[in-house]
Amino acid sequence: MFTQKFQAWVRKWAERLVGVFRDSPLTPNMLTLFGLVITGAGAAALAVGHLTIAGFILWFAGLFDIFDGALARASGKVYPYGAFLDSTVDRYSEGLVYLGLLVFFLGQHQMVQPVLILLALAGSFLVSYVRARAQSLGFTCEVGILARPERVVIIVAGLLLDGIVGHHVVLTLALVILAVGTNFTAVQRIWVVWQQNRATLRAQRRRPLPAGAEDAGTATPTRPAKRRFFETP
Repeated sequence: MFTQKFQAWVRKWAERLVGVFRDSPLTPNMLTLFGLVITGAGAAALAVGHLTIAGFILWFAGLFDIFDGALARASGKVYPYGAFLDSTVDRYSEGLVYLGLLVFFLGQHQMVQPVLILLALAGSFLVSYVRARAQSLGFTCEVGILARPERVVIIVAGLLLDGIVGHHVVLTLALVILAVGTNFTAVQRIWVVWQQNRATLRAQRRRPLPAGAEDAGTATPTRPAKRRFFETP
């Protein structure tokens, strides 16, 4: 993932840029939806084979993914629904991009790239789902090598550089990185959540018994924690 310092630097400059719109009728949710519409245009360009143009359109759409949060913080309009809408729209945006790529490569009668696209799509959705599900259960799940910002950079770079080599070598390489990296990130997050759950179980088993519970015949022996991945409480 991008370093926290780099992310903080991006947020700082984004808030400065959108500060002029702080008192305007423009809302963060509007920027979120504008970004989705622009992403749809980029996906359409992908489907008909205008890869370089699509790369620039998706780069521009990615700015809205930064500016909506920046405007929310600058204008004091940080609401739970805004975060919910942003995450939901992000999933639609990724789905549109992969759909555009799928239509393009199927039209080229390719076999390998569509498989990579489906793997990357599944991995991308799993990365987000695992984090959301883990956080809903009280776990911390911020790790991973390919979160959404990295995925956007990889796909945009693949589209913009694809024409240099030819035969879609660069774009195919980007899809390989996404297919492998997203699923690795999902497994990485599953592993981290399992470790947190295991630590919680061990802490619970080490708690002292209530007063009087150690009487003969009433004490329940505690089972030491075992290093098993599929252990259930």
